[in-house]
Amino acid sequence: MEPLQNRTEENLYSIKQTENGRNPFKPTAAFIGASWFALLTGAVSYCIGLWNANMQLNEKGYYLTILLFGLFSVISVQKSVRDRAEGIAVTDLYYGISWFATIAAMLLLTIGLWNANMALSEKGFYAMAFCLSMFSAIAVQKNTRDAKMVGTKEQ
Repeated sequence: MEPLQNRTEENLYSIKQTENGRNPFKPTAAFIGASWFALLTGAVSYCIGLWNANMQLNEKGYYLTILLFGLFSVISVQKSVRDRAEGIAVTDLYYGISWFATIAAMLLLTIGLWNANMALSEKGFYAMAFCLSMFSAIAVQKNTRDAKMVGTKEQ
């Protein structure tokens, strides 16, 4: 995706609203709700699974840290990718570090689950809850940014 010539916030003035008066860049309430529901479902399920797991406390801490690290890293990737697409300066170092952190979180979870002494269904549960949380964190960040950008221009 190539960067825009002008910043998106400046382009909002020239965008016509749809026939029902809705800005096409504003996320719908249904999508915002679905994104938050998916994030809460993934993160809470993951944490409940850790709470009920039969593993040592340091292992539970490892998996919780991986979830938090992954959530932060995917939000950072989403922001840096979107900033670049909108023509906002993002250093190559920050862009690379955010991608490295995302890949590292996924690899650390994969390695941890690969070597864990638990049933395959439990490993699959943690992997799916982690993936749901990562994807929905990106969607929540996108919705938050879109709503804020549109909201400041409508006032």
